[in-house]
Amino acid sequence: MLIARRRDWALPESQVTDEAVYHNRRALLKALGVGGALALGGGKALAAAKPTPAKPAATPAALPPGVSTNLNLRYPAGRALTAEKAATTYNNYYEIATDKDIWQAAQAIPQRPWSIELAGLCNQPKSWAIDDLLKKIPLEERIYRHRCVEAWAMTVPWSGFPLSKLLDLADPKPEAAYVRFTTLANPKVMPGLSDPTFPWPYLEGLTMAEARNDLAFIGTGMYGKPMPPQDGGPIRLITPWKYGFKSAKALVKIEFVKKRPMNFWQAINPDEYGFWANVNPDVPHPRWSQKTERLLGTGEIVPTRIFNGYGSFVASLYAGIKNQPLFM
Repeated sequence: MLIARRRDWALPESQVTDEAVYHNRRALLKALGVGGALALGGGKALAAAKPTPAKPAATPAALPPGVSTNLNLRYPAGRALTAEKAATTYNNYYEIATDKDIWQAAQAIPQRPWSIELAGLCNQPKSWAIDDLLKKIPLEERIYRHRCVEAWAMTVPWSGFPLSKLLDLADPKPEAAYVRFTTLANPKVMPGLSDPTFPWPYLEGLTMAEARNDLAFIGTGMYGKPMPPQDGGPIRLITPWKYGFKSAKALVKIEFVKKRPMNFWQAINPDEYGFWANVNPDVPHPRWSQKTERLLGTGEIVPTRIFNGYGSFVASLYAGIKNQPLFM
């Protein structure tokens, strides 16, 4: 007897993405012959389908930097997209202010010129101008769930490229065990930097294995547009199986190091924020539960899923790790 098992990311049909909400993606799925299977989280039809790039609305030369035309179907979100306005006007960005309504103030952050430095234990250290980087690495689009440690969530179409592609450009040395990310700290446009209680600049880190995982993504756009400043533009990290504070915004430096980095929130309060920060409904934050999450735009309360539903792709990274606070 065949027993059907629901994948980690699969949800009831009533909760899946209405592709018409976002650039008529339903037409793309129909063209791929997987519309019904994808809506149901089906396995065989989706696995057999060959992802075909969507037809661009303009010639590649006419597309602004950060815009992707290729939809990667390997990671179906399994729920409706968050409205663009909700995702781009409700933001954590402590370099600007501690409230969520910072999107207008964030427009002061210059998006060009912008460079990102690859440094540390690597054979090809270099500072890349972002536009040169975008010419070097092909862009794609991925629809990911995003879960904040504050128990709110959204589902966003990001454009960019796998983090591993950026690592390949640097060619890390064998002794590089971790990747440390440094973000912009410009007091001229970031008034929050004047708060001495925070250890600026914002630092984050991943193990090399985490950084090499295909889910780890460098975002340069969202909703078919360049990444807005308030959401981390022009270039940010995206790790959808971890709480959102791991996905550092406005990257200016990526270093390859031997020792585990001390991350921004971990340095502030190690009893509440650990290095791993993997989404887990069974490990509460010391001040609130993580069993449910509130969806931006609708206010709907839904159950939280282990690894934010991406366990089949990342759980093996943590096999055998003992005596560590894996999830917070």
